[in-house]
Amino acid sequence: MASRSGGTVKTMDILAGLNPAQREAVETVKGPLLIVAGPGSGKTKVITHRVAYLIKTCGISPHNILAVTFTNKAAREMKERLDVLLGEKATEALTMGTFHAICARILRQEGQTIGLNSNFVIYDDDDQISLIKQCLQDLDLDPKEYVPKSVQSAINAAKSQLLTPKEYQSRARSYFDEITGRVYERYQNLLHRSHALDFDDLLMRVVLLFKEHAGILAKYQSRYVHVMVDEFQDTNVTQYTLVKQLAGKYRNICVVGDPDQSIYSWRFADIRNILSFEKDFTDAKMIMLEQNYRSTRVILDVASSVIRANKQRKEKRLWTTNEDGAPITLVECYDETEEAQFVLSEIDRLSKEEAIPPSACAVMYRINAQSRVLEEAFMRYGVPYRLVGGTRFYQRREIKDIVSYLRLIQNPNDNVSLLRIINIPARNIGVRTVTDLSAWATVQNMPLFEVLKAIAEKKGPELAPRASLALTAFYTMVNDLIVMSREVSPSTLIAEIVVRSGYRDYILNEELGEERYENIMELRTVAAEYDTFRPEEGLSQFLEKISLISDIDQMDERIEAPVLTTLHQAKGLEFPVVFIVGMEEGLLPYQRAMLDPAEIEEERRLCYVGITRAQKHVYLLRAFRRNLFGNSGTNPPSRFLEDIPRELITLREQGRRVDYQEYPDDDFTPVTSLYGKLAALSFPSKSVVTIDLTPGDIVRHATFGDGVVISCIPRTGGDQEIVINFSGTGTKRLLLSLAPLQKL
Repeated sequence: MASRSGGTVKTMDILAGLNPAQREAVETVKGPLLIVAGPGSGKTKVITHRVAYLIKTCGISPHNILAVTFTNKAAREMKERLDVLLGEKATEALTMGTFHAICARILRQEGQTIGLNSNFVIYDDDDQISLIKQCLQDLDLDPKEYVPKSVQSAINAAKSQLLTPKEYQSRARSYFDEITGRVYERYQNLLHRSHALDFDDLLMRVVLLFKEHAGILAKYQSRYVHVMVDEFQDTNVTQYTLVKQLAGKYRNICVVGDPDQSIYSWRFADIRNILSFEKDFTDAKMIMLEQNYRSTRVILDVASSVIRANKQRKEKRLWTTNEDGAPITLVECYDETEEAQFVLSEIDRLSKEEAIPPSACAVMYRINAQSRVLEEAFMRYGVPYRLVGGTRFYQRREIKDIVSYLRLIQNPNDNVSLLRIINIPARNIGVRTVTDLSAWATVQNMPLFEVLKAIAEKKGPELAPRASLALTAFYTMVNDLIVMSREVSPSTLIAEIVVRSGYRDYILNEELGEERYENIMELRTVAAEYDTFRPEEGLSQFLEKISLISDIDQMDERIEAPVLTTLHQAKGLEFPVVFIVGMEEGLLPYQRAMLDPAEIEEERRLCYVGITRAQKHVYLLRAFRRNLFGNSGTNPPSRFLEDIPRELITLREQGRRVDYQEYPDDDFTPVTSLYGKLAALSFPSKSVVTIDLTPGDIVRHATFGDGVVISCIPRTGGDQEIVINFSGTGTKRLLLSLAPLQKL
């Protein structure tokens, strides 16, 4: 048992309870260190004890330690553990948080050097899309042809690779790239005018700040003697560059991660960062954390059998002293409705027969659309549930409206926020008036709020008297609130906004108005946490906090109910019981990944992550027939099921348990059907590509009509992904081997 003497924590207390590998990781404090941490191996414990060891045993000041976490939830958990280890306030000077939170802090302090207003606002996905639509309009580009979501993804990808607009334009290889480059440049100009940054800007601007200003980089390099990064397998090029910058002086860099759990390439995470760390730091030491404290031996063996086929990984052997546990359960249902009903009935059975509460169960799926049938089943039977990744609290319309008021008050240059609430509640400010305002602001190169000021002072564009009065009233109200924000707390400011803007009456007159108003009052409760700050600082801190919150951070663990979550959102969580539904080709692995070996490996990692969230029981379910996206069809079982040894599996058929031994070896398939034995797994062969296309070619599609080829992206098996701009339906991405294309 750890002991304290006169408030001093002894080294033996910090090292107590660590296994040999964990202890080695804690005590290795000099030079580069790679900790490969298998699921459930206590990596959070290792990181927190390592920080405590640096402070109490090595005498390193908390001020000189940087610890980067993947989520705010992980940062809170680590700080709570450190408070127990070291006592409260011992780590107040410690820098711990997500990349985005840490970079936001640096830019608030140093951003003026690169012309960045310290009161910048942080734009989320919705804000980004709004701004990109404005860019398309400014550049006279049709959003039906250049889908804002696709442009946003391309811009985010560029920033994750540290490409500025000019650099992106110089590398353009297709017409779509050229258009995106123009939008990217305009987008950055509008961000700058609005004193705003998006999430990727937070990281990229810090890296560029450090590159351009050696003195500022030296300041942070001297401060952070020790740098630690959790979930390193999920970092992108920009994040890894930032880490190397900060650790450049002392080289005491410790990264913790697991290539087998790298599942965020769609967010531009680069698995090569962790796989090549030892090449970048040739003197790096690697320590494997292979003992699992979470799962049964059977669950670990199942997970290992699934992941073993991957090539992009570091080999490790997960083991545990936990019980062997029961075999995992494979279930085939007729359709997705029966699949959902099985989940509900099994949760009920576990509660009654094994005393496992419903809150100990998690239902996981590959894509959000799968949750609909599950939610309907839970609601039909009156069973409460917690949904991770649904409509988040801070994404609800009424919350976004009030936050837009707050952001405009804090930063009057924020055009996106102004446009959102200029006529909410209705103020007789029509679309035509707003369009004219935006056009005038663009010509004059002025923020919209400055245009409103000019109108109020009779110096602006000539408008109809009714419109001028409405705009002047809006400007006066916001300006009064700006003055008030310097004197009152954030929670008081919200109360004033709700009353002065007329938003309270507006929302209460809507359907579910009381519930929506209660949400606003809950926002006010959150804001009250910042009432002890100086008014302007409190507002800034509050807005920064809510802009950096993730789905997992918002999951209310106090609610006693099963969790419904995508496999991506399940990362970092654990449950006694895990159900993974949709174990079918086309869902897991997902159809978009099936022709790319690298993407198949990531799908396999996703399955591995889901299985290793479980402590005692795993259920893998598939449907014989599934309705999804308006189509009904059948898919063969997931190829990942084929990798699981039969002795680790129990089958559920028509409500009874079945043993694989009932079936002869030559008839073995990964799962049996409720409606007869499934045929052996078979995967469609790739069609031979017989048409030669290059960018600029004109083609005809049987459904979409005529279009121009924008780019041709090589895929496995000689196939290609063709990006085509169709005159009637916009831009489409098609596989050449499958698309009915005719070259004209």
